[in-house]
Amino acid sequence: MRRALPTPYKSIFVRSILVGLCVAGATALCYPALLAEMGQFLVLSQGPSPADLILVLGGDFWGPRALKGAELGQRGYAPIVMISGPPYFKRPESELSIRFLVERGYPSDLFVSFPHVATSTIEEAIAVCPELHRRNARKVLIVTSGYHSRRANTVFRLFCPGIKFASTVPADNEFRIGDWWNHPHDRHVFFSEWKKLVATVVWKYPEDALNRLLRALRNHQGA
Repeated sequence: MRRALPTPYKSIFVRSILVGLCVAGATALCYPALLAEMGQFLVLSQGPSPADLILVLGGDFWGPRALKGAELGQRGYAPIVMISGPPYFKRPESELSIRFLVERGYPSDLFVSFPHVATSTIEEAIAVCPELHRRNARKVLIVTSGYHSRRANTVFRLFCPGIKFASTVPADNEFRIGDWWNHPHDRHVFFSEWKKLVATVVWKYPEDALNRLLRALRNHQGA
C-alpha cells in the first residue's frame, strides 16, 4: 500500500507541478537548451567505483539493468550484486533475473536475490534498507535506467540514511536527453520523473523543498 502525501503537502506539490508544466511548456518554444539541461539533470552518472555492494533496482530483470549490474560485479567493483525483485507472475523478478544471468555465463555466487512487494522507488528503498545495513554495506552502487538514476539516488539517500549511494553509468539510453520534448514517450518520462522527484523532496523536506531542487540544478549546471 502506497503512503499518501499529507493534505497540505499535496496542495504544495500540485501547485509546484502546475507551475513547472507551464514553465516547461513556454520554455519549449524558446529555450530548447534549457529543456535539454532539465532532461540531463534526471540522469545522474557518477561512474563506477569500488563499493561494498551493487544494487540492481527492480523493473528490468532481463534487460540493461541486470546486465549492467552483472558486468560491474564481474569486473570486481563489489563482491555482491543484489538484485531487487517485485513479484512477476507470482515469482520474484530477482530470481528470474539471476537465472537469466547465470544462463549467460555469470557465476551464480555473485548474485543475491532480494524479493519484495514494493510498488514504488520509495517503498523499494524502505524495504531494501534494513538488508543493506545487515550486510554492513557502507557504499552501494545503484544500477537503474538512466532517466531514473537521479530520483533513485535521491530516494535512497533520503530513505536509507547511513549509507553512501552512488549512481553508476546509466544502464540504458532509452531517454533522448537532447530533444525529449519531440518524442511522446520521452515527454511522458520527463514529466513523470520530475513530478515524482518533486513529490519525494516535498514529502521529506516540505519547508525548503524548492530551494533544495534549485540548488541541486544549479550545482549540476556548474559541474
